[in-house]
Amino acid sequence: MIKVMIVDDQTIVRAGFAALLDAQPDISVIGEAGDGREAVHMAEANRPDVVVMDIRMPGMDGIEATKRILARPGADAVRVLVLTTFDVDEYVYEALSVGASGFLLKDATADELVSAVRVVARGDSLLAPQVTGRLIREFTTQRRNRPQAPAELSTLTARETEVLVLIAGGLSNGEIAARLVVSEHTVKTHVARVFTKLSLRDRAQAVMLAYESGLVVPGANST
Repeated sequence: MIKVMIVDDQTIVRAGFAALLDAQPDISVIGEAGDGREAVHMAEANRPDVVVMDIRMPGMDGIEATKRILARPGADAVRVLVLTTFDVDEYVYEALSVGASGFLLKDATADELVSAVRVVARGDSLLAPQVTGRLIREFTTQRRNRPQAPAELSTLTARETEVLVLIAGGLSNGEIAARLVVSEHTVKTHVARVFTKLSLRDRAQAVMLAYESGLVVPGANST
């Protein structure tokens, strides 16, 4: 059972999401919060698997709440799915930077919301190449003070580096396996080693690191 917490300052939105998700046989809504501060306290008390997090809220916004929730001890298994609209793309970038596992547009369908919760719950990231790739390219291009590439990148083998680049291109494990002509099990092993060496939580952080370190050039076609 996937334990979900919903965070949104609009009561009707929270109620709608809760009713939809709670009706699924494998999902249980364990709490609803109306702002970021309440979300942080509720997440600590209830330990959800997935937090569906609005970004724009009065008081503490979703970005700060995400950062605090994921920074607390024992939060390694928590996944945050942020809600956004196209006109707040920069907030999406910041949310991914602090550890969110992906994002969902606020006009998504019911099926897309349910699918998104399941995707992030199993440890994957909701990173559609046609949308997220564009956002990351746009905002990494705008970042003038880009941090230096972490020294840990040099510990990756050539194949592990290749896998990281393909992850940044939005490819799934199955697609990477087909591209490299190896088994999906082999790809999973490479991905696990990349995450361990670079201290990454999930694919979202891998994408961010690949772009910010310069391993993937903004605007280049890595897929």
